[in-house]
Amino acid sequence: MAATYGLAVLVGVYLVAVGGVPILVVGLSSIAAGVLYTGGPYPYGYRGLGDLFVFVYFGVVAVTGTFYVQAVASGDVALFPTWVPDGTVPPAAVVASLPAAGVSTAILVVNNVRDRETDAAAGKRTLAVILGYRWGRVEYLLLMGMAYVVPVVFALDPAYGLPALAPLASLPLAASVSKTVVERTDGEALNPALERVGQTLFAHSLLFAAGLAAPAVELPALLFAVIA
Repeated sequence: MAATYGLAVLVGVYLVAVGGVPILVVGLSSIAAGVLYTGGPYPYGYRGLGDLFVFVYFGVVAVTGTFYVQAVASGDVALFPTWVPDGTVPPAAVVASLPAAGVSTAILVVNNVRDRETDAAAGKRTLAVILGYRWGRVEYLLLMGMAYVVPVVFALDPAYGLPALAPLASLPLAASVSKTVVERTDGEALNPALERVGQTLFAHSLLFAAGLAAPAVELPALLFAVIA
């Protein structure tokens, strides 16, 4: 763990040099969030807050932070800004972070559903312990569903169009693993499910990034091309 944090600090030095105070704050708060998840006198991961922090840091912060650093590095902005310059984190970047946030949190949900009984016996009140199996699965489905609604929202914007729907190609994988999560609670089934949700996250993120970067193709234009 120390080696991982050490590597993160080394990389973070460069990111802070570019992104300035906002990235410094994000980096320090991320380290604190990682340590306090299970450490300290009041580990928030055992008080039903783990899902929220994973959603924020593994999704919203990760994606918008990356966008912000790229915007500062490539834009007409002085290095090491003391505050977030206008236009470096547009609302679209925040919305685009939601699929990664949702599927990342879904991984934690699967883990906590699998460990619900042992966590409850140990006094660890994860959200799965608090909500129970039924509502824990509802949370999982909502998170996964959000990951596939957001690309549709982007596709409706002419600036992105149909290429934004590329993540839907990962839907069969998501549906398959979701069936397992809904039907099973044992480690024999959910251990492989954890890996498959991770694969879904990788595939979805790669396809979404490619779709947003691709030239926009509006639906009427596509239909005309097919008819012609």
